[in-house]
Amino acid sequence: MSYYLNSENRLDPGPIYVRENGQLHMVNLALDGVRSSLQKPRPFRLFPKGFSVELCMNREDDTAQKEKTDHFIFTYTREGNLRYSAKSLFSLVLGFISDNVDHIDSLIGFPEQIAEKLFSAAEARQKFTEPGAGLRALQKFTEAYGSLVLCSLCLRNRYLVISEKLEEIKSFRELTCLDLSCCKLGDEHELLEHLTNEALSSVTQLHLKDNCLSDAGVRKMTAPVRVMKRGLENLTLLDLSCNPEITDAGIGYLFSFRKLNCLDISGTGLKDIKAVKHKLQTHIGLVHSKVPLKEFDHSNCKTEGWADQIVLQWE
Repeated sequence: MSYYLNSENRLDPGPIYVRENGQLHMVNLALDGVRSSLQKPRPFRLFPKGFSVELCMNREDDTAQKEKTDHFIFTYTREGNLRYSAKSLFSLVLGFISDNVDHIDSLIGFPEQIAEKLFSAAEARQKFTEPGAGLRALQKFTEAYGSLVLCSLCLRNRYLVISEKLEEIKSFRELTCLDLSCCKLGDEHELLEHLTNEALSSVTQLHLKDNCLSDAGVRKMTAPVRVMKRGLENLTLLDLSCNPEITDAGIGYLFSFRKLNCLDISGTGLKDIKAVKHKLQTHIGLVHSKVPLKEFDHSNCKTEGWADQIVLQWE
């Protein structure tokens, strides 16, 4: 019989018994002797008395901040028993980064396949709803992945959302479709000025129906294209319907949109409709349609991209 003692951290292994000549004896390790005992053997302890193990999951400290230590996956067997297994290292790292996503310096050049998983993990932890930090995190993704984060944004009849989340909306880059119909923005709204930003030069479809626009608003929106050949230069579809303050003079500013294929100016304040039709056909090749175009029924403009659920949460 042999045993091993660790001199640095000696744990009491409990009594050791041997049977000799039909008698039960207990070995006294301290005295290196053997003494006889008729006591009932004590059960062997794997851990010292008082030792306990606590499994820590999501807990809130006194500062109401969660320290996530969810390193385990819990499932139930068919028999109803609780079973847990350790998460993969990738999942743990992904969770840690998503918890601190607003502290990332840049995601430019980071693989988009992993970035999408990181975005979903941060969204599940509601990181994008945190004041300040959520906007910074969203900006890191949009500046690196542009249209993948959001390629189409529909804010039709969502004026309150625009007011509350204007900075988040302005952070989206490389949008191709933007629907701001029925939002009553007016000529001086900050978002209308943002439309001329170079970050939105990718927009090809713009819906501005019923937004209280006048000739001044149209002039402001088209100025970068007319003067500096940038801004909404790639626009192929424009909806300006139901803006009665737009007159014949305002339509003249649209001639700078050389790629325009579809234009809705019904419900505007045109005086000489025949002359406007002729100018549109002469300058940019648009021909009047006697029936409403399906491109303007708004069915094709939907919020699409990694951040589509975030926009839905805003509503």
